[in-house]
Amino acid sequence: MDFRTALRDERLVAIVRGSDPDAAFRTVLSLVEAGLPLVEVSLSGAGALDVIGRARDELGAGAWLGAGTVLTADDARRAAEAGANLIVTPGLGAGVTEAVRLGLPVLAGVSTPTEVIAGVAAGAAALKLFPASVGGPSYLKALRGPFPELPFVPVGGVDAAAAAQYLALGAVAVGVGSPLVGDAADGGDLGELRKRTAEFMRVATDAAAGPVRS
Repeated sequence: MDFRTALRDERLVAIVRGSDPDAAFRTVLSLVEAGLPLVEVSLSGAGALDVIGRARDELGAGAWLGAGTVLTADDARRAAEAGANLIVTPGLGAGVTEAVRLGLPVLAGVSTPTEVIAGVAAGAAALKLFPASVGGPSYLKALRGPFPELPFVPVGGVDAAAAAQYLALGAVAVGVGSPLVGDAADGGDLGELRKRTAEFMRVATDAAAGPVRS
């Protein structure tokens, strides 16, 4: 399954950024075990490359496992070497170019129409609308006017209510960090993480009952 198909099927990307590498590793596994297979480990978290490597060993070669906050070509190379098969960036730049060269799908950060056009030209598999909280659902609606067929994934401040709004407006998926992960990647309660995961998955399931328009 390619990345765009996975986005359309799952509608959610979990973003793990933690201060405790062991807790972050357990968080990744808990998310996947709970039925959320698209997980990004942000390189801004502690020991992120080790977390990716351990998770890859545990989950196997076929699992989706992303590296986020990829800024440079070196970031992209090191993430790929650690086992990431998806690259997520906050903006456009050398990290996108190198990931595309490596043959990895890229969820590339964009904010403006000019960046949307540049992201498509750079070979992004999907477009991370970031930070989504600045414009909110109304900004996604406005962007989809000139770009109705592009796969947008709003990220940044996306709680369950906002996720439902974005998906209803045609986002192919949403990326969710702290509203989903909470303090789990810092050593917090995994039971609470599983409850939040179930809540977000209900939102995704409800959205999947309607047409996917991107």
